[in-house]
Amino acid sequence: MKVNLKVNNRNVIFDVTPNEYLLETLRNYNYLSVKRGCDNTSCGVCTVLFDGKPVPSCSLLTIKAENHHVTTVEGITSEAEKLAKHMGEEGADQCGFCNPALALAVYALKNENKNASDEDIKKYLVGNLCRCTGYQSQHIAIRKYMEEE
Repeated sequence: MKVNLKVNNRNVIFDVTPNEYLLETLRNYNYLSVKRGCDNTSCGVCTVLFDGKPVPSCSLLTIKAENHHVTTVEGITSEAEKLAKHMGEEGADQCGFCNPALALAVYALKNENKNASDEDIKKYLVGNLCRCTGYQSQHIAIRKYMEEE
């Protein structure tokens, strides 16, 4: 079946099966920054922005995304680069597997709440897990990114 989406501000028509999840569709069509992790919404590495809000793509049927806007990290390149700079400076960037999804979630948070407190940041990002770094260095980098204009 054909599904129309807007991915990274471009209209795209995907040919999908009725039970196909957005994660599978995106990866099948070479949006490879969207990673497969746990497949049960626990790790956050498959996060995309769905109409501007972070969602786990492993649990969203592609047909439910019909006529919606999906953003992958390629759609926010300059913002992701700003965050990556801070992550590197704080030693918070190790294997990089979780970075695309984390960048999307942080970007969404900044759009929703530019004045997020430390507690707001922690609550908003609770679903984005990282196995390589301690969360403190990530948090410092995210705070620096949030404070940029």
